[in-house]
Amino acid sequence: MPVLAGITVLIQLCFAFHALKTGRPHWWMFVIMAFPVMGCVIYYFVEVFPGSREHRSAHKTVRKIARALQPDADLKRRVEELEVCGSADNMVAVAQECMNHRMFDEAIRLYENCSSGVFSNDGSILCGLLHATVEAEEWDKAESALARLRKAVPEYRPEDVLLLEARILDGRGATDAALAVYRELIPVFVGLEARYRYGNLLSRLGQHEAALHVFNELIAHSKRFSSTVEDEQYWVDAARRAVVSPHGSG
Repeated sequence: MPVLAGITVLIQLCFAFHALKTGRPHWWMFVIMAFPVMGCVIYYFVEVFPGSREHRSAHKTVRKIARALQPDADLKRRVEELEVCGSADNMVAVAQECMNHRMFDEAIRLYENCSSGVFSNDGSILCGLLHATVEAEEWDKAESALARLRKAVPEYRPEDVLLLEARILDGRGATDAALAVYRELIPVFVGLEARYRYGNLLSRLGQHEAALHVFNELIAHSKRFSSTVEDEQYWVDAARRAVVSPHGSG
C-alpha cells in the first residue's frame, strides 16, 4: 500500500506540474490534489487528451465509421449546395467528392465546366482536371490538360504535376521516359507516392531487385520521418505488400 500511495502521489505531482507548466487554471491544482485518482483522470480527458495523438487517432476512427455508415453523405451535401448555388467553388467541391468516390468521369465534366471564363487560368482547377483525367486513364485528355496547365500556370505545384506527367508517360507505354521522370522527381517530391509508383513500374518491367530496393527504401524512409498521415500510410502498406510478394505488385 505505501508503494501504491507513493505512485499515486507521483502521478498527482506530474499532472500538477503539467498544469502549471502549460498555464492551465490554478483550480486544476485543487482538483488534482484533492481527488488523487479521479482528479487526474478528469484532468487528462479534459486538458491532455484533446489534441493528443490518441485523440487524433480516435477522431480518425470515428470518421471512418461515419463514412462506412453513410459513404455518400459528403457527396450528397455538396450536391445539395451546388443545386442551391452553382458557383465554381461548389462545383469544385462536388468534383473533389466525385474523386473521393472514384467517379472520375463525373469529376472530369465538372472540372471542364469550371475551367472556362474567369477560371480558365486557375491553377487548382486545371490541376484538378489533370488529376481526374489521369485517374480515369483518359490519356489524350490528360496530355491536353497537362499542356494547358503548364501554359497557363507553369509554376503551379511542379512536383505534383511532374508525378502526373510520369503517370501519363507510363500509361502511354513510354516507360523509359516515365522512369527518367520518376528518378528526377523522387529527390524533391514530398511524400511517398512517387517512390512507390517508381518501384511499381520497375516491378512491372521485370526489374524486381531494383523494385525491392525502392520499396525497402520507402519503408525505411517512412520510419525515419514517422509517416502517420493516412494517405502516406497507404503507400507504406502497399510497399510492404510488394516486399512480401515482389512479383505481384500492381
